[in-house]
Amino acid sequence: MSTRPQDSVLTDRFADYVIRRTAIGRALSSVIGQLRHHVVPNHWSNLFGIVSAACFLVVLITGIYLLFFYTPASTVVPYTGHYLPLRGVEVSSAYNSTMTISFEVRAGLLIRQAHHWAGLLLPASLIMQLLTTFFTGGFRNPRRGNWVLLFLIFGLALVDGWSGYALPDDMLSGTGLRIVEGIVLGIPVVGTWASSLLFGGEFPGEIIAHLYPIHVAVVPVLLILLFAVHSWIGHRQRPPQFPGPGRSEFNLVGSRILPTAATRSVGLLLIVAGVLFLIAATVTVAPIWLYGPADPGNASAGSQPDWYTGFLDGALRLVPPGWEFVWLGRTWTLAVLVPLAVVTAFLLLVLLYPFIEGWVTGDHAEHHLLDHPRNAPTRTAIGVAGIVFYGVLWGSASADLISVQFHVGVETVVGFLQAAVLVAPAIAFILTRRICFALQEKDRELVLHGYETGRVVRLPGGEFIEVQTPLDSYEQWRLADGQHPASLIVRPDADGKLSWTRRLRLRLAGFFFENRMSDPLMRTDDAEISRPAGDSAGDSNGR
Repeated sequence: MSTRPQDSVLTDRFADYVIRRTAIGRALSSVIGQLRHHVVPNHWSNLFGIVSAACFLVVLITGIYLLFFYTPASTVVPYTGHYLPLRGVEVSSAYNSTMTISFEVRAGLLIRQAHHWAGLLLPASLIMQLLTTFFTGGFRNPRRGNWVLLFLIFGLALVDGWSGYALPDDMLSGTGLRIVEGIVLGIPVVGTWASSLLFGGEFPGEIIAHLYPIHVAVVPVLLILLFAVHSWIGHRQRPPQFPGPGRSEFNLVGSRILPTAATRSVGLLLIVAGVLFLIAATVTVAPIWLYGPADPGNASAGSQPDWYTGFLDGALRLVPPGWEFVWLGRTWTLAVLVPLAVVTAFLLLVLLYPFIEGWVTGDHAEHHLLDHPRNAPTRTAIGVAGIVFYGVLWGSASADLISVQFHVGVETVVGFLQAAVLVAPAIAFILTRRICFALQEKDRELVLHGYETGRVVRLPGGEFIEVQTPLDSYEQWRLADGQHPASLIVRPDADGKLSWTRRLRLRLAGFFFENRMSDPLMRTDDAEISRPAGDSAGDSNGR
């Protein structure tokens, strides 16, 4: 008969005491118990959140490492480091410390490049989260708050990336800061004051000292808080799922967080982090030793902003020069005001779209089933038009490089992009709606009649028909989700009249629901298809 060692018994008793008798232990045990019973859907679109979390963790950890070696100051010092072409050149302390990190600190260049690559990937993964949420209708009630939080996280990621882009104080970032100064100065009435506040005087002023706390303290803290709130709300709310057998507005089919979903998430997080460090070790990014130190009297030819701010620079390049007028004794520069107004309106439209669609459609019910994009043709068309608009602005930031590479006059390139930014979104909207309608019609035919087999048989009466294979229950649910809210009903006021806002709302609702096909799983002119009772795949969590 074997006996357990005394130290093992004491360890078990101590663990039991911590778990059962202390507040922290009880809280931790309660959280673990909830996670073991909490279910999340299995779908690839849910993985973008893990990619964003991995990028943010890499940015945070590498940023903390870089803090120990970076000097946020514009003080001019002679460079005495290992990079011989710049030996003896007067540079700022910020540039000098960045060069020291790159060439003298052990693994400094790897950490710095991993920090930069993660900062480049973070906005991309957040954009993919926004797009998947938009096209599937995941922003509808009760998740409008999560949409706002996700958009704010994206905005803060842009601010953090832009502020970090300027900290090395090289020629490329200095050129970008000079462009920012021109934009700020072009703002009427408050432009000069705002520029002096931002730069701390004449350019370049103390811009490094001003951006440093924003990049390393203010924005990271806000991002941590917003990520935490977004995750907490997502945990408290039942996550949305795509329609399928056994899935409804009142249950959830998927995998339990512990251990299945958590293991999958941690694995993907480690893979993303590993890929980022692999790229950082093999692909050079931001080689500031080639750009040289920033110089207020010079600019870098062919300079381009980081990709996530390209649409802002592109908007400026599309406005014809000389757009200005004098009013109230001041010069109003439309070359700055128009791009700012257009980009601001676009971003506000993205932020407020869930509320706008809810107002137009009158749909304020809770939705826990997602839409297939083709089954919401107007929303999908709006999203594609927005992508095209953003893409044209983004491509406009490289108008000069396009001109050089393709040997086309820069005026021709800019003129084409000016026309495209006005016409291309409208064309994309029309084509996307027609494609969605066509896909709906194809899905309807498949649900009602099945797949074509190519076998033609002759009936006893002499008629020839093609034998078709009917779809199984899962395919029926996949092609027809059954979410088709009723059209908006607006009633007149006490005088029997409709205000212009109600008439506008009716017109917009009619356009939004135009040609939206009925659910082919319900009774149709051809047949009545019964809904499947469900299957046993995955875990279910009835709510």
